[in-house]
Amino acid sequence: MKILAIECSATPASCAIFEDERLISSSFANVKLTHSETLVPMVEATLKNAKLGLDEIDTFAVSCGPGSFTGIRIGISAVKGLAIKDSKPCCAVSTLLSMAYRLHHLNGIICGVMDARCNQVYNALFRCENGVITRLTKDRALMVDELISELGGVNESDIFVIGDGADMFYERAKALANVKKADETLKYQHAEGVALAAFDMIKENNTVSPEALLPFYLRLPQAERELKQKRGEN
Repeated sequence: MKILAIECSATPASCAIFEDERLISSSFANVKLTHSETLVPMVEATLKNAKLGLDEIDTFAVSCGPGSFTGIRIGISAVKGLAIKDSKPCCAVSTLLSMAYRLHHLNGIICGVMDARCNQVYNALFRCENGVITRLTKDRALMVDELISELGGVNESDIFVIGDGADMFYERAKALANVKKADETLKYQHAEGVALAAFDMIKENNTVSPEALLPFYLRLPQAERELKQKRGEN
C-alpha cells in the first residue's frame, strides 16, 4: 500500500510518500512562496526521489482543514487532480489529527494549535499512549485564554503543544508546568502526519472518491464574515 500525502493548511507545505507505513520520500518547505508555486514541483520531486510513477500510488491523502482557506483549497484541488484520472481513493484528514500523529512516539496529551488570528486558535486535544492516538475533543475554534483555562484542569504529567500556533500559544501557556512545546523539527504540520493518519482511516474503510473530497472549515472565510457583518447577520 503506497500513500501520497499533501499538507498545506498553513505557511509550510509538504509532501510525503509512505509504503506500508514506512516513509520512503518526503519534501518540506517553509518559505514565503505561495502553495500554488511550491506544491506541484514538490510532488514531482517526491515521486522522482521515490522512483515511483503516479499510477503506482494506491491512495491519496490531504489535510482538509481547519487552516488557511486558500491553502486547504489548493491542497484538495491538487489531490483531486492527481487522483481523479484512475479514480483512486482519497483520505480527507483533519489537520489537527495529523499533528497528533507527528508525536505518536510520545505519551501524554497532544494539544494541536493553529493560529486563527483575533486571539483565537484552531484546536483539538488527543491522548497518545504507546503509539495509539485517541481523540479527546472535536476540532474547534476557541479563544486562547479559554484553552489555557481548560488545560489548567488537565491532570496529565505532559501536555505537548504542536502546530504553527505553538510558539504564540506556548508563550501564553508556559506558566502551566505540564505544558511543553514540541521539538522544533516536529512543530509544524507535515504530510508525514497526514499519511500516518490516513493508514488508520484506510483500515476503517474511511476513504472517499476524488469527487467527494471536500474541505472542512471551522469558520467562514474572512470576506464572507465581513459581508455578513455589514448585513447585520449573525
